[in-house]
Amino acid sequence: MTALPVPPNHLLTIAEYASLGEVESGYTELLEGCLFTSPSPTPDHNFASVALVKQLLPQLPDEVFLIPDVDVDLEFAPSRQPGSSRRPDLVLVGRDALMRVRAEGGLLRASEVLVIAEIVSPGSRRTDYVAKLGEYADAGIPHYWIIDIVEPVSLIACHLAGEFGYQQAPAVTGGFATTEPFPITIDVDRLRLV
Repeated sequence: MTALPVPPNHLLTIAEYASLGEVESGYTELLEGCLFTSPSPTPDHNFASVALVKQLLPQLPDEVFLIPDVDVDLEFAPSRQPGSSRRPDLVLVGRDALMRVRAEGGLLRASEVLVIAEIVSPGSRRTDYVAKLGEYADAGIPHYWIIDIVEPVSLIACHLAGEFGYQQAPAVTGGFATTEPFPITIDVDRLRLV
């Protein structure tokens, strides 16, 4: 990884953001052209992420891929205007999205995302439960899972409900099961290191 270059003295487009590359520590996100840097996740957060990946991978349909910690263009602005990009903990996308990025470069697009999952950290509680909830709904991402690893570990599944944004199911502890966008079961209790 390389040091974050000094960004231009203007609001960034998605292409300018993508050209910055990786940072030495933490990660970045772009909100309306402004660059934000966050600290690296905690061990508990990373354990939950790996545990979730291990549970999801054997259940995914052949044409659906799980990508951890990747930038997603929220597609709020035309390409030459200041953009917004989030870096969710986990993203589920179809093969076409990965092939497009491989061929064209750039970021995954919100319109290509099937599910986004965020694991709540102590410093991201409001961001995950409020800011990202609104942003992901505005971006048209059909499913958003909020996983809170504070005891009792819980998962809130949100799905788009037309012009009303996300409809949130009650927080689930123990086991989570859904048929949308495809059948998945998650042992929520196993997402926390004992």
